[in-house]
Amino acid sequence: MGTTTPPRTLAEALRARGDESLAGLLRARPDLLSPVPNDITQLATRAGTRASVVRALEHLDRFALQTAEALAVAPDPAPYDTLLALLTGDGQDDGEGRDDAGAAITAALPDALATLREQALVWGEDARLHLVRTARELLAPSPQHPSPTGLGPTVSEATAGMSPGRLQEILTAAGLPATYDPVSAVTALAGLFTDRTRMAELLDTAPVEALSVLDRLVWGPPYGEVTPNPTPPVQWLRDRGLLLPVSTRTVVLPREAALHLRAGRAHRVPEPVAPVLVAAAERDPQAVDRAAAGQGFMALSTVEDLLKLWNNGGPAILRAGGLSVRELKRAAGALDVSEPVAAFWIELAYAAGLLASDGETDERYAPTPASDEWLDLPAQDRWTHLATAWLAATRTAGLIGGQDAKGRALSALGPDLDRSAAPEVRHRVLALFASLPPGTAPDPQTLLARLRWERPLRSTAPGGPTAPGDASDLRSRIALWTVNDAELLGITGRGALSSQARALLDEGPDAAAARLAPLIPEPLDHVLLQADLTAVAPGPLERPLAEMLSVLADVESKGGATVYRFTPGSVRRALDAGRAATDLHAFLATHSRTPVPQPLSYLIDDVARRHGHLRIGAASAYVRCDDEAVLNEILADKRSATLRLRRLAPTVLAAQADPGSLLDGLREMGYAPAAESAEGDVLITRAGARRTPPRTPPVPVPEGPPVPDATLLAAAVRAVRAGDSAARAVHKDAPDTAGAGGGSLPRTTPAETLATVQAAVMTGSAVWIGYVNAEGAASQRVIAPVKVEGGFVTAYDHTADEVRTYPLHRITGVAELADEQTT
Repeated sequence: MGTTTPPRTLAEALRARGDESLAGLLRARPDLLSPVPNDITQLATRAGTRASVVRALEHLDRFALQTAEALAVAPDPAPYDTLLALLTGDGQDDGEGRDDAGAAITAALPDALATLREQALVWGEDARLHLVRTARELLAPSPQHPSPTGLGPTVSEATAGMSPGRLQEILTAAGLPATYDPVSAVTALAGLFTDRTRMAELLDTAPVEALSVLDRLVWGPPYGEVTPNPTPPVQWLRDRGLLLPVSTRTVVLPREAALHLRAGRAHRVPEPVAPVLVAAAERDPQAVDRAAAGQGFMALSTVEDLLKLWNNGGPAILRAGGLSVRELKRAAGALDVSEPVAAFWIELAYAAGLLASDGETDERYAPTPASDEWLDLPAQDRWTHLATAWLAATRTAGLIGGQDAKGRALSALGPDLDRSAAPEVRHRVLALFASLPPGTAPDPQTLLARLRWERPLRSTAPGGPTAPGDASDLRSRIALWTVNDAELLGITGRGALSSQARALLDEGPDAAAARLAPLIPEPLDHVLLQADLTAVAPGPLERPLAEMLSVLADVESKGGATVYRFTPGSVRRALDAGRAATDLHAFLATHSRTPVPQPLSYLIDDVARRHGHLRIGAASAYVRCDDEAVLNEILADKRSATLRLRRLAPTVLAAQADPGSLLDGLREMGYAPAAESAEGDVLITRAGARRTPPRTPPVPVPEGPPVPDATLLAAAVRAVRAGDSAARAVHKDAPDTAGAGGGSLPRTTPAETLATVQAAVMTGSAVWIGYVNAEGAASQRVIAPVKVEGGFVTAYDHTADEVRTYPLHRITGVAELADEQTT
C-alpha cells in the first residue's frame, strides 16, 4: 500500500509493465523473441545488445530519433525539462534567424518519448529518464563516431588527463579564480560555459576572427586541426578552454560551449512534424483507373511476349549466374523496350514463378509449368498474380547494371539482387499514395522527404547507424524505382493510385480482380484481314487464336490494335508446325470478319506447294528431292559452297553440315526444305515444347524476424512472466543430504523427494525442484504437483506455463517455497 519505488534498472522497468505493454515491445522488436526469453532479466539483457538496439534505432522516425540523440548528450539520468530544453532551446537568439518551433516540439515530445519507452530504448520516470547504455554509445559523440547532433565531448571528458597546471592557466585566462583541485577546476570551467551572462561577457572580449572559428565548429563537426604555431584567434580560444586539445594537432569545441552558442539546442533543425505530402496533380479517378487498367493489360502482354520469346528454350545462364548483357539487349529489342525496363519484366516473371532455369547440363532459362497455368487464368487474375509477386519480392531490378561490394557487375536473374528492405519500402510508398484522395498524384520529392523522415537511419557495418541525407541511399532509390515500377505494372495510372490497387492493398487479390475485371476488354475471336498481307486485331484475342496467329504471322506493331504481317517465312513456320494448307485457309476464313484476300490465299498455296519438296535428314546431313533439276540448281548456286554438298545419287545430295545448319542455309537461299526422320516422315516442329521441371518462385529474403501474431505474443508474454516468477521465487533452504556442499539446485534423497512431492499433491501447494533433462542440462523449476504414480510426477510447471510430466529419478531435489513470496 506504500508508494511505488522508481525502477532502478531496465529489467525492473519491464517487470512493472502490463502484459499489453510487454506484447507491444515484442511486436515492435520481434528479434527479442528469437528464442523466447526465459524471464524478464534475459529480455532486458537481449534488448540492450548492440544488434538489437541498432535495429530498433533504424525503425524510429526522425523526431523520435532526435529525442534519443538529445538524451545521448544529456546527463544520465535526465529530467524531462532538460530533454525539452535540448530540443526547444532556451529562447535566446542563436543567430539562425528562425522562428522557434517550441510549441510543435512540446506537443510532439510526449509521443516520441512514449515510442522510445515502448521499444525499451528509454526507461524511468519523467524525473529520471535513462537512455539504454548501448544506444548512448551509438549516438554519443566520439572522434571515431561523431554525434548526429554535431556536439563534442563535455568539458569533463575533454580535459580528462590534462595536467593541473594547464587547467590553472585556462581558469586564469578565462577570469576564474584559481583552484588546485582538478575536479573543482573542471566544474568551474563547465559552470562558466553554462552561465549565459558570464559566457556572453567572455565572448564579447573575443577577437572577431575567433568568433568566426567558433561559427565553423558550432553545428559540427566540432573537431578541427591546428598547426604547432596556431594563429592568434585560435590561441585565444585555446587559452580560455573554448577549444580543448584532443591530440597534438586536433582540438574540439566542448559541448557546454557549443550549447551556449546554439542557444541550448541539440539539433539545428528539429523536425517534430512529418513533412506534408504535396499533391503534384489531381485527376479524374475514373480516368486513373482506366489508364492503370490499360497499362496493366500491356504488362500482361509484355510478360506473355517474354514467355513466347523463351518458349523453346531461353538464353544460357552465365557461369556466375544470370543473363549476359547481350541476351538482355536481345530481350529488350524483342520486347521493344529499354534494357532497364526489360530487366524489370524478366525479374518480375522470375519472382512470379513463370521463368526459371531448366537444370540441364547446358543450363538455360525457360518458362515453368506454372506459366501455362498462369496463361489460362482470366486477365484480372493474371494481373493480381504479378502485382502480388512484385509487392513481396526482395529482388530489386533497379540494381541491375550496377556493381556489388566487390566491384562485380550485377546482372539480370543473377545473384546479389535481394534487398530485404524492398517490400517494406514498396508497401510504405503505396500507403502514402493511398493516403491522398482518389485521383491525386503525389509530388515525388515530398514523397522522398516523408520516407526519410519516417526512416532516417540505415545500417552501415561496423559503425552502426548513419543518416544518409540525400537521394543516394538505398531506401530512396527503392522508393523512386517503386514509383516507376508501379506505373509500368498498372498499380498507378497517370501518377495516381488506382482503385484496383487500393483494393489489392486493403482487401486482397480477389477484391482487386473484381474491381479490375470491368475495365479490361473482353478477348475477341476474330481479326480483320487486309489486302496488303496483314491482319488487324482490334483488341485482345482469345488465347487459342492469338497462339495460332503468332505462328502463322509476325507481329508488326502493337498498341490499341495489333498488326500481324503474313510472310513466306511465317507461313512456312505454320507448315513446319504440322498445319496443312487447307487447315490455314479454314482457320483464316473462320476467324476473319473480312473476306480472305486473294494475295494471302496465293501466298499460302505457293509456300505449301514448295514446302517439303526438298527433304533433309541426318547422314551428317543429306538433301533428297525427286526433281533432279532442283538439286542441279542448288549445286550450281555459289551460295551453297559453304554447305559442301556432293551428289550421291540423281535425287540425293550429301552435306558435311549438320541438318539444322543445312535447313537454315537452304532457307536463306529461298527454298522451303523440310526435315525428315530416319523413316522418311516429315518432322513437325511444335512451339512451346520446352518447359523447366516444376519450380517454386524465389523466396523473399526477410529484413528481420517476422512480426508475431497475437497468439504468439500472448503465449510469449505468459512464458516470460512464468519464467520470471520461477526465477524470483523465494524457497526454503533444502538440506544438502547428497553431500554436494550446497549448490544452486536443491539436493534431497529419493525418499525425501517422493514424500515432499506427495505432500504437495495433497495440499495443492507449489514446490521448488532441481531437474536434469535427457541431454544432461540442469535447471530449476517451480511446479504444482497434481499426481504421482509409476515413477513420474505430473505437475503444472510455472516456468513453462503448462502441465508437464517429470521422471522422479531426474529430480535432483525438492524444497518448499517460503511463505512470504514476492512477485
